[in-house]
Amino acid sequence: MQEIRTQVVVAGAGPVGTVAAYLLASRGIDVVLLEDGADCALDLRASTFHPPTLEMLERFDITPRLIEQGLKAPIYHFRERKTGEVIDFDLTEIADVTKYPYRIQCEQYHLSRMLSEGVREQAGAEVLFGHRVVALEQTREDVTVYAETPYAILKIKADYLIGADGSNSSVRKWLGTEFDGFTYPEKFLCFTTEEPLEEHIDNIAHVNYVSDPDEWMVLLRVPSLWRVLVPADMDTPDEVLKADPKKEEVFTRLIGKPDVTTHHRTIYRVHQRVAKSFLTGRVALIGDAAHLNNPIGGFGMNSGIHDAFNLGERLLKIYQHGADADSELQAFERQRRTTTHDFIQAQTIRNMEYLKEGEGQLHAKRKAEMRAIRDDPVRRREFLLRQSMIECVTKEKEMA
Repeated sequence: MQEIRTQVVVAGAGPVGTVAAYLLASRGIDVVLLEDGADCALDLRASTFHPPTLEMLERFDITPRLIEQGLKAPIYHFRERKTGEVIDFDLTEIADVTKYPYRIQCEQYHLSRMLSEGVREQAGAEVLFGHRVVALEQTREDVTVYAETPYAILKIKADYLIGADGSNSSVRKWLGTEFDGFTYPEKFLCFTTEEPLEEHIDNIAHVNYVSDPDEWMVLLRVPSLWRVLVPADMDTPDEVLKADPKKEEVFTRLIGKPDVTTHHRTIYRVHQRVAKSFLTGRVALIGDAAHLNNPIGGFGMNSGIHDAFNLGERLLKIYQHGADADSELQAFERQRRTTTHDFIQAQTIRNMEYLKEGEGQLHAKRKAEMRAIRDDPVRRREFLLRQSMIECVTKEKEMA
């Protein structure tokens, strides 16, 4: 069995894992980045970068590249499907508190690929694709990771292991960490298309959350495509949901046109779950390995990137400034679990409830409240700061 030694192992080369690996490697920490797949996955789920995330990534000189690759989306809509009513919000109103008063719509794999290439260029860093974490063990002094390839098992001894290996995290499972929460009782079906939805739907923004009791939806524009996300019945087989009749049904209801060409038809389950602990000894969990939420608001990838920066900066303090490891890592756990519970989980659940209700007294009450927020400058500003994730980042910095 081949054995190597490094300072930090990062499992998972998605946007969260590559941020953690690059942050450490670019500051002189020896890093091994492991990825089960043959490359950074072409994952279409996450495509929104919020203002604080763009500010964090600025230190990598990566934000200008994301802006160039993506679309600026300062305005987003909460829409009523049956009536066409729009409740709109404009992030340019908070330009006094951020350099980036907009969301950037850009598929997450662009970031993963840029940063994995950057990790490779750092002295003392390795990126190993086709390496799946199959076991780990730790002592008070180090952690040992076993990574499987098609041909062998690689044994890696390190000071720390960061589990950024997604919702089915092998690292979390090996730790035996509970993953509390629930799974939504419907599948999520996503189509991508070059069909110009803006020619069919008046006053459509790049980001649209569409409420309806029968079929709520999310309409997101990325540079070359529209993404159309709708709920789907749990009992309907995936092959039926991906077939042409379902596609034609969705687009007929949406734009009155069944013969729309789609590039991707993806089905996935959506969860609201949080790991009981983000930290076990010398092993930390970040991103989807630590917490999952529904996609309404675009918080999932962003909160994972925020995990990576919080943890990475604390590891740098430990390595380069002699900070107390226990204190720094416990602060990471406390801050990120609190933010996840108090903001990410709560806000995404509220956003989903608003879309799913679609009719009835409760929805009418919430819609009236949303209108009142939009029409009140003070409350609108508070809402924009919350939905842009600026508020939760500010509160986290204030947390002892």
